[in-house]
Amino acid sequence: MKRFLIVGVAVFAALFMSLPAAQAQQARATLGGGSGIVVGGDFLCTLTTIGYDNGGRLVGFTAGHCGGPGAPVTAEATPGAGVVGNIARTNGILDYAVIVFDPARVNPVRTVGPTTITGTGGPAHFPELVCKQGRSTGHTCGISVFVDPVYNETWGLVCVSEGDSGGPVTRGTQLIGLVSAYFLVPCVGPKISINMEAVLADAFVAGGPGAGFRPI
Repeated sequence: MKRFLIVGVAVFAALFMSLPAAQAQQARATLGGGSGIVVGGDFLCTLTTIGYDNGGRLVGFTAGHCGGPGAPVTAEATPGAGVVGNIARTNGILDYAVIVFDPARVNPVRTVGPTTITGTGGPAHFPELVCKQGRSTGHTCGISVFVDPVYNETWGLVCVSEGDSGGPVTRGTQLIGLVSAYFLVPCVGPKISINMEAVLADAFVAGGPGAGFRPI
C-alpha cells in the first residue's frame, strides 16, 4: 500500500511539474495591425495587418527591412507563444515583407488600440488626415502632403520612430499604407509610407503567400 502511495505522489508531481510547459505550448498571441513583433530574434517592428490570402493562409505584412525570407517572427507582447510565423517573401523596392503565421499560435484581430482595419483603400491626398499605429510611438495622426504611385509623405503629428517600421497607415478604418522610414529626426521630419495598393498589387503578381490578401 505504501509503495502505491509513493508511486501515486510521484505521478501527480510529474503532472504538476509539466503543467507550465503545457500551458506555454497552448499560448496564443493576439496580433493585428499595429502589434509589436520581433523578427529574427532581436529586430523590433510593427505588424501592418493580418488576414487571409487566396490560398487560405493566415498572413500579414510588415516592412521589408525588418528581416529576410525565413526569419522567425514572435509576438512582442506574448513571448510564451514562441515562433508564431516566418517571413515568406520580401520586396526591397516596395519595402514590404509577407509573414505566414501559424494559426494554432495566433489570435488575429482587426483592432489594436484606437486603430481598426476593416479593409484597404487608395492613398490619401493633401490635405487628408491619416493616422498610424506603431509599437514604439502608438497612435498618431497628421496631414498627407505628397503622394505618387508608391510613396506617401506625411507631416505634422504622425510621429514615427524606430520600431514603428511596418506600422499601418490608415484613413478611417481603411488601411492605405505601411510605415517605411522617417527623415532627419524621429517624430519631427517627414515620414514615408508605402502605398498599400502598390504592395497588394505586387503580392498578387508575385503569387504565393500574400496574393489576394484580405484583412480579417
